[in-house]
Amino acid sequence: MQPNTLLDALLDEAGISHAGLAAHVNHAGRARGLALRYEHTAVARWLKGQRPRGQVPDLICEVLAARLRRAVTLDDIGLGVPGEAVPHGSPLCGFVERATALWRSDEQQRPHILGAQAMTGTPAVMPVWEWENPPEDADVSRDGRNRVSMSDVTMLRAARAHYELMYRRAGGIATRARIVGFLNAETAPLLRGGYSDSLGRQLHRATGGLVAVAGICAYDSDAHGLAQRYFHQALRLAKASGDRGLGAYVIALLVNQSLFMGEYRQAVAFAEAALRAAGRQITPALAADLHAMQAKSYAHLGDGTGALRCIRRAETEAERIRPGHEPDETGYVQPGLVNVQVAEALSCLGDLAAAHEHATAAVRTPAHDRGRVHRLAMLSQIELRQGEDDRAARTAVEMAERARGMESQRLRDRLRVVREHLVASGCGEAHEAAELIDGALRVPL
Repeated sequence: MQPNTLLDALLDEAGISHAGLAAHVNHAGRARGLALRYEHTAVARWLKGQRPRGQVPDLICEVLAARLRRAVTLDDIGLGVPGEAVPHGSPLCGFVERATALWRSDEQQRPHILGAQAMTGTPAVMPVWEWENPPEDADVSRDGRNRVSMSDVTMLRAARAHYELMYRRAGGIATRARIVGFLNAETAPLLRGGYSDSLGRQLHRATGGLVAVAGICAYDSDAHGLAQRYFHQALRLAKASGDRGLGAYVIALLVNQSLFMGEYRQAVAFAEAALRAAGRQITPALAADLHAMQAKSYAHLGDGTGALRCIRRAETEAERIRPGHEPDETGYVQPGLVNVQVAEALSCLGDLAAAHEHATAAVRTPAHDRGRVHRLAMLSQIELRQGEDDRAARTAVEMAERARGMESQRLRDRLRVVREHLVASGCGEAHEAAELIDGALRVPL
């Protein structure tokens, strides 16, 4: 079941509590000769995605219409098609309302949104398929009350860069509330504003980049269902913009999440879709990252031939990267990133010597602190597997020091894994490194 963000947003706008809606629906039902006994728990289930039975959806519309003093349809409350999610391929105006409802629910920290499970199977694959296939948006113009200007688009681009940098320095947990607040206060009114088709495409592209960072922050906060929904939104916005390269970047984020969740075949398929559909709009940096993540997927699946083939492709694309010729979104593909991805794949395949060589090259290459923590974690784990326990402990000390000040569940995961392996090694310097990591983990997020 998918959380019903549209109903949640309308309840908030109408100022009706869960218990209040249940009471109003019971009262409206009596006028139709129905003996209803709903309580707040039933409303909570509706918000989690359960569809009310019988005439209840119509009664909800009736209650909200009276409270809001305007017509409210089944589509408005997210109950337009029984038993089916609202398709991603619907008109942009409907998508905008669903997207902004999710932002609003996220900012208000609605439990059914924050705790939503990540989708698997067809619901997870469909947004990628719809991005790749027709129909395209013929016209994204909108007749809104407030006119959108190019300066508004420039502001959104600047905001994306600002929050991405904040994420790298402070982590997704610290950054997420800020970027979601910006989406609600600044971005939502722009999407509902007035703009031409050409300006609208730039607006949707800038918004897509911003929403993708919101998804990254949710992923970093361990809210995987929410992160996936943000990535799907960003993909829909990319389609509206007509920028295939942006869509491929968003799919790379879905590939990374699939890897984390152990959905290795899905990761391979998503990467193939991005490489195939983006065509010439894909840049060397993004292609290198997609091939490297495919290599990790194949390695986890035990397919050494496939992994090595993708490693070669990743290294070839990495050599073609030209600084200054990449879009802002692919700035994360810094020198050394492909090395650490390849190191993980080779380590999974058991080739520790080659993995160590790539991990060492990654650490020697300058990177922002967040990236450096991941690189040091990988190197430390490989050194432990090679029996270099004291060296691994020293690497872990630098890793823990670099992680200070960052609020990131993903980095904490890396710290915990390294600590566990260090303690198991029993080496002389492991105690100091473990204590340093314990100090970092002791501070609650």
